[in-house]
Amino acid sequence: MNPQDKNAVLVLADGTVFYGKSCGAEGTATGEIAFNTGMTGYQEIFTDPSYFGQMVVMASSHIGNYGVHEDEVESDSIKIKGLIVRKFAYRPSRYGNKIRPLQDYLVENNVVGIRDIDTRALVSHIREFGAQNAIISTETENVDALKKQATEIPSMKGMELASKVSTKEKYTVGEGGEYKVALLDFGVKQNIIRCLQERGCQVTVFPYDTSAEEILSGGFDGVQLSNGPGDPEPLTAVVENIKQLVEANIPIFGICLGHQLLAISQGLSTEKMHNGHRGINHPIKNLETGKGEITSQNHGFVVRMEDAEKHPNIKVTHVHLNDGTLAGFRLNDKNAFSVQYHPEASPGPYDSRYLFDSFIENMKVNKKQLA
Repeated sequence: MNPQDKNAVLVLADGTVFYGKSCGAEGTATGEIAFNTGMTGYQEIFTDPSYFGQMVVMASSHIGNYGVHEDEVESDSIKIKGLIVRKFAYRPSRYGNKIRPLQDYLVENNVVGIRDIDTRALVSHIREFGAQNAIISTETENVDALKKQATEIPSMKGMELASKVSTKEKYTVGEGGEYKVALLDFGVKQNIIRCLQERGCQVTVFPYDTSAEEILSGGFDGVQLSNGPGDPEPLTAVVENIKQLVEANIPIFGICLGHQLLAISQGLSTEKMHNGHRGINHPIKNLETGKGEITSQNHGFVVRMEDAEKHPNIKVTHVHLNDGTLAGFRLNDKNAFSVQYHPEASPGPYDSRYLFDSFIENMKVNKKQLA
């Protein structure tokens, strides 16, 4: 049988079943199912460590049409557990000697996929009934067994995943930058590091559980708290480290999981969302300037807005215009701010890259005050 003709099945934990054809590697994969509404940037999405442990439904109809390129990655490998698409292109239509088929890339990374699925119906189902665990399998003979297996997959709620994707050893990117930044890696996208480098930063990337003492003794001008996968609440030791960094009043900038961890360090709580925000077209309002931003997002947990609004030392700075969820805040009495989206984009618009400039300005002012 031609591998492209192999049957595959998608089974959701609530018993819903979708039949299609296999793409990527053969076998069985499990994880939480989530959808992304982005129309482009699939390679960056697949290599984003924030998706570790998840099966991604691409709302865009055609995936693989422009292949993959070695420079369009956000980490060292594909991080998604499984892929669900409507139309899958086995041959890329983009020219260039570094362009390869997405199929080869998925097989090399052992990512199981399913194509020819009615992704509009699937996305509508997830929107109505919420994110849940699922199975993709090319072993379709016993769907009842797969249904049972789907109900036994561990929940993303309470799951600590930052340790699975964080660097094991610290490393430095760039030499002789005007600003020295310590980046705590909870699953960092490489474009965050690039955005800091472009602004004159030398970036030292640390393992997720590096102590505050080690950071503060390194002579850094600021701390970047990266994005990452999983539930923030189990990271209690990390939260304590961040709390100490905040008290030291070193400039801090948190992104996504880093934003959530900063919030928890200040006594705020988080909650799992019904279906999360994932895409490159999410509208945000900056409450300090009144301006709107179109943003790139990828998160299934959010900081409780009511906690932030009643906190005496927190100012809500950004809000998601679709559902009113908290999208950003800063501390009134400390040098720290964060957002629940991706200002580095990749993929996505550049509307929010000014946040890196704000971080640079905070470090600049702080250096002058310490001089």
